[in-house]
Amino acid sequence: MEEKKLRRSRNEKLIAGVCGGLAKYFGLDVVLVRIAYILLSVFTAFAGVLVYLILMMVMPQEKFSDTL
Repeated sequence: MEEKKLRRSRNEKLIAGVCGGLAKYFGLDVVLVRIAYILLSVFTAFAGVLVYLILMMVMPQEKFSDTL
């Protein structure tokens, strides 16, 4: 069984790949994760931006071998 690892995505990347990595980890569509992130940010007075920045620094980048 393949071990799931939470990593920033290299392929589904607009800014840093955080939403793409979360979508891949949870098996969701990346567009849905991005829409949820935008709604979370707007309705929490942009606290989502802080969460995104923290995840960007904490989540490791996906390795090239992980994308194959």
